[in-house]
Amino acid sequence: MATFTLRQGIDIAKKLEPTGENQLLLLGRQSAIKAAQNGTEWTKSVDAKLGTMVDEQILKRAMEKVEKSAGSVPLYMDLAKLAVVSDELSRYNSPANGYGITKEVAAIRVSKGVKCLNVVLFTDYDSVMASTVAIARCFPLFSAKSKKAGGNGTAPDEVQVQVDLVLTDGKTLSESELDFLNTLCDSVRFAARLVEMPTNFLHTEALLDEALSRVDAIGVPVEKTIIKGKELVERGFGGIYSVGQAAAHPPIFACFSHKPQGASETYALVGKGIVYDTGGFSLKSRGNMAGMKVDMGGAAALLAAFCTLVKANFGQNLHCLLCLAENSVSPEATRPDDIITMLSGKTVEVNNTDAEGRIVLGDGVFYAKETLKADTIIDMATLTGAQQYATGSHHAAILTNNQQFEAECVQAGRKSGDLVHPLPYMPEFHFADLSSKVADMKNANLGGGVGPPSAVAGLFIGSHFLDMNKPMGSEGDPRWVHIDMASNVNSKLLGERASGFGTALVCALLGQHTNVSELLTK
Repeated sequence: MATFTLRQGIDIAKKLEPTGENQLLLLGRQSAIKAAQNGTEWTKSVDAKLGTMVDEQILKRAMEKVEKSAGSVPLYMDLAKLAVVSDELSRYNSPANGYGITKEVAAIRVSKGVKCLNVVLFTDYDSVMASTVAIARCFPLFSAKSKKAGGNGTAPDEVQVQVDLVLTDGKTLSESELDFLNTLCDSVRFAARLVEMPTNFLHTEALLDEALSRVDAIGVPVEKTIIKGKELVERGFGGIYSVGQAAAHPPIFACFSHKPQGASETYALVGKGIVYDTGGFSLKSRGNMAGMKVDMGGAAALLAAFCTLVKANFGQNLHCLLCLAENSVSPEATRPDDIITMLSGKTVEVNNTDAEGRIVLGDGVFYAKETLKADTIIDMATLTGAQQYATGSHHAAILTNNQQFEAECVQAGRKSGDLVHPLPYMPEFHFADLSSKVADMKNANLGGGVGPPSAVAGLFIGSHFLDMNKPMGSEGDPRWVHIDMASNVNSKLLGERASGFGTALVCALLGQHTNVSELLTK
């Protein structure tokens, strides 16, 4: 696998050489490049990195070409390139223009014989988080290609990727901030690796093993609660069990708890971990089923975020709840028309077994509220295909019962580069779409309701710990946000590979409780 390292300042050793061992990308937004040119960073960087390999006139012409409009220009064959991304951004975008950065880095092809791909990133302090994550997601960790495949060039897993960070606003990253950024980039790539692993590699028990290994590697005490298979029924987790009972590997509920001394608040991260979704008896078509290994993307992102935050000395109680199951077909599978009893005690008429993610999350959020006494609940899921129609493939959809929390989520999206946009929270209008004649609710409206499908799906989750008859809320209700990132889990910019979306978002959202709060929240 490709190694990925961030460092502060220019590494003179990684300069352009006639041997062709180093490949160079000079990268930044228009404003950052301009700021660098007005200071000492640009001359120092160019002289150190390009040396005599690139003629001064060639560099001057390249700069003139990208000065007014963003773009990229080769500087020395395929070994050196200047890429400038636009500052012309709407208020719904991230000021860092992470998508522009990802687009430029993803277009790089590592040349034959290259041992190090060196990216020199010119950025300001406020944009460094989103910018580094945008670069990191371009270098996936998972591959099952055999060495017999052959091919030209250097295999990505043989290349060292090094990012030299040049801050153009006069600020400097502390050692803890640089350590955090390295951890975050590793976490984003880790989440993407899990998403890309097929289910014959990553069934429910294998995903649990990955989670246990990752949590143990943090190096601080973390409590673990694991409930598996038939024990779920005994403990009342009727939702998770009903979804996963047909599969060869058992459904699992896993809770990891970080409880530091002096904590006064409790946060719960609840992730949908459907390792494969056939749709169950509401079987997906051939065209819609392929790729459903990604249906555990919410669990992967939140697991990675949990480990990142705990490693950054998160000062409050933090729980990560993984709701793991494979939605398969067998004589034991839940049928449409079956009625199940959730952990909340509420009954659900299952009219669509392909709307299973909300069912497992319903158990998870209730546990977060009633057992963990969470003040804030964040659930994340590849929940609905309708999400792409609601907010597009650049923004995840969020649904929340708290107006201020909604604004904080949007701001965290702009800070991290994992963009989000709100859905209307209107249970007084929309929850009726799930009304049932024979149970407390149905699990889907099958397209016959009045509410936005993605919002209605979110309300199903919220209904297991919130009173849908009180849209203004009740005293003691936790803050809650549901994040539907169905169209964000993969990225078209990466050739439909996993993006690691969501990890940076949650770190920015909860960053005020870490030892790098200024980096994440300013």
